[in-house]
Amino acid sequence: MDKINFYPFGEEEPVGLFVLEETRIGGVSYLLVTESESGDSEAYIMKDLSSDGDPEAKYVIVEDENEMEAVAKIFEELLEDVDIQL
Repeated sequence: MDKINFYPFGEEEPVGLFVLEETRIGGVSYLLVTESESGDSEAYIMKDLSSDGDPEAKYVIVEDENEMEAVAKIFEELLEDVDIQL
């Protein structure tokens, strides 16, 4: 499982997140991430807002309910043994 460092806006210290799955919908990349590598824990859906020329990806946590539900369904299909609770 890949681990990425996420720098919350205004924070200097990174938060380590484990990438459970990634997908691309309508030209937008999404990640399903969690704080713990094993066991049940909070999971977040993150959306890539970076432009083609950006040196690093710019992800934000998806907050729109409709978008979150639609992307969660895709991740549940990709990860057959995972049930995402919103």
